[in-house]
Amino acid sequence: MKRIYETDRLILRTIDTTFTKQVLNYYSRNKEFLKAFEPERPPVFYESIYHKKSIKKEMDLINELSMLRLWLFKKEDTLYHKTIGTLAFTNIVRGCFKSCFLGYKLDKDELRKGYMTEALQKGISIIFDEYKLHRIEANIMPRNLPSIGLVKGLGFENEGISKKYLQINGVWEDHCHMVLLNKDLE
Repeated sequence: MKRIYETDRLILRTIDTTFTKQVLNYYSRNKEFLKAFEPERPPVFYESIYHKKSIKKEMDLINELSMLRLWLFKKEDTLYHKTIGTLAFTNIVRGCFKSCFLGYKLDKDELRKGYMTEALQKGISIIFDEYKLHRIEANIMPRNLPSIGLVKGLGFENEGISKKYLQINGVWEDHCHMVLLNKDLE
C-alpha cells in the first residue's frame, strides 16, 4: 500500500507521530467550525499527547488494512507544514461485505475551492481499485447540505434516514445514509 498520493493540487498521505503538531494545529484552528459536525471534545483533545496516541492507534489500523486515513496538504507545501483536512475510510470489512465508512473534514478557510472533491475522488479510487471494496457509506446530517451535495456529485445515493444515528456536539442527530457502490465489482 502506498503512503503518499497526489492529485492536481494536493498531496494525500498517511502520517506518523512526527505530524502531531500539524494535526493539533488543524484541530485548534478549526475548533469552533467543527463543533457543529463532531462529537463533544474534552479539553485533552487539544493537547499533543492526545493526538500522538491517536495517530499511533490509527497507524496500527492502517497497517492492518482496517482503516485508511489520508491527511491533505497543498502541493506547494513541500515540507508538510500545514494540513488542510483529512479523509478517512474506517471500519473496513472484508469477506462478503467489502464495505467501509467514509468521513472527511476540511479547514474552514479552504471551503468551496474544490479541494475535498479532488481528495475524495482520489480516495474513492484507492478504496475501490487498491482495497477492492464494494461499498462506501457516508452518514451526513440532513442540515449539512454542502456535504450532501459533495457526495451526490461524486455519485453517492441516499438510502434513507438513520434516526438519532450519531451524537454530535451533545445531541443525537439523524443522518442521511449515503452510499457509493463499486460498479466494477457487481
